[in-house]
Amino acid sequence: MASDLDLAESDHDQMVSGRSLWGKSGIRPEWRPIEQSFSTDVAVIGGGITGALVAEHLTARGFSVAIIDREEPGFGSTAASTAMLQWEIDSTLTELEDYYGFERAAGIYRRSGAAVAGLSKLIAANGIVCSFRPRNTLYLADGREGARDLLEERQLRRRAGLPGVYLEHPDLFTQFELDRDGAIYSPGSAECDPLLLTWAVLEMAMRRGARLVNASVTALHSEGDHVTAETDGGHVIEARHVVLATGYSMPGLDMPKLHRSSSSWALATVPQDPENFWRDRALIWEDSHPYLYMRTTADNRIVAGGEDDETIDAEARDRKLPAKTMAIQEKMKRLWPKADTRVEHAWCGTFGETVDGLPLIGPVPETPHVFAAYGYGGNGITFSYLAAQMIGAMLAGMHRDWFEDFALDRDGPGLARFHSGMHRSETESQRR
Repeated sequence: MASDLDLAESDHDQMVSGRSLWGKSGIRPEWRPIEQSFSTDVAVIGGGITGALVAEHLTARGFSVAIIDREEPGFGSTAASTAMLQWEIDSTLTELEDYYGFERAAGIYRRSGAAVAGLSKLIAANGIVCSFRPRNTLYLADGREGARDLLEERQLRRRAGLPGVYLEHPDLFTQFELDRDGAIYSPGSAECDPLLLTWAVLEMAMRRGARLVNASVTALHSEGDHVTAETDGGHVIEARHVVLATGYSMPGLDMPKLHRSSSSWALATVPQDPENFWRDRALIWEDSHPYLYMRTTADNRIVAGGEDDETIDAEARDRKLPAKTMAIQEKMKRLWPKADTRVEHAWCGTFGETVDGLPLIGPVPETPHVFAAYGYGGNGITFSYLAAQMIGAMLAGMHRDWFEDFALDRDGPGLARFHSGMHRSETESQRR
């Protein structure tokens, strides 16, 4: 069976604008142009965090790997991430239960938790310097009705064996000085510098022989037992398998009905007085629309973001940056009055999302030997790690029934409602 794909990768400057604060102290991996055609076991298209984690895991399994990117690795969606490494998913467990039933929903949440734990272990075992810190999370209610919903969510999580406690207003205000009607307080998440993490993981793969090359893949030809990748320089790469890790876009593919793109905005403040932070420096996110999320950094800044909307045109998105930044500042100050809201960095990016808040991972339908790894949603980096593990298992000939939970052609709930803008997660993008 043969299949061809014409690829037109998105320019990174169309994906991200502004200036984030990541990668200041990092050493960028050596990145070279293709000088001649070559063969490899796996060609990974995309050098962001997803491509890096896939390459690291596949080289650890003994595959030869080439990572191909037309722009400098990490400067697409990865550079715009706020790198809140959470196991809690954009869709609540309650929503996933409505979609897929309790057992399947609980299994998805447990695997998300295992992905954060696995990524944390990878960072610790290899001494990766990326400002990694374990963090608890505070999931804040939006009003009294929202507080009742979060209480029910926590009860369902307890049934699934997931960690966390429910805090009513008196406890939340006393312990965290946050004036909200309720919250779920959960352990097991983390934060990091996403560019430093990406570059370090790429270096690990390269030490095992992976090639990091500067090229634009213009077409894929899947035939027989291999895939041929054409590049803009006239050279070709012949691979047994190809992994697409190209951010929110799927070049040459019809987007799954589960998918659509949106944009998100974020800022980083000036350094704060460390004594003025909230308890535990927990990762904060709201169950509200439009929402706010906040974290701290190793150099004592507050990173905050949100205000997602359906804008995908880069120029229109960029024009909104000043107003969106001001809106985030105002919400941050209302939630945490101690904050010094002066901004040193502000940025925005376009990301992908799905109706059920889950990633798209696995074989590309009707395209043999081509796999996709798209870590959509607020759990982008968490799902990137999960994608690496899943695709590694698939290429090694292993299959698990739960892989279908993330398949590109899975049946998702409420597609018409999602695309009409009515679904709860309509604006929750890869913000964290």
